[in-house]
Amino acid sequence: MVEAAGAAAAFETALALTAPGGTTVTVGLPHPDARVSVSPLLLVAEGRHVVGSYLGSAVPERDIPRYVELWRSGRLPIDRLISAHRALSDINAGMDELADGRSIRQIIEFPTDGVGS
Repeated sequence: MVEAAGAAAAFETALALTAPGGTTVTVGLPHPDARVSVSPLLLVAEGRHVVGSYLGSAVPERDIPRYVELWRSGRLPIDRLISAHRALSDINAGMDELADGRSIRQIIEFPTDGVGS
């Protein structure tokens, strides 16, 4: 079971839906204050596993060339994963939207004149 919502309730649901002996992989990034309630019996008696994976636990030297290959072949639709394009001068608003969950992936566009935008 993979949980990618980044919400405590979603994580609890994913863990509850994981079959005995199965693994729940959580990749969502919840608010830093978020907490969950989990019965240790779920893990111990039913042999369930919980694994956290940040950025897919990527190895950049290996994975970035593969991602580029997938993107170039049309099998990794990067453009559909982008929430917004922002000027560098608008980065604080972008961080606020990220923290509020109103945006997920943003492209920060640096000025080409080297001054700022």
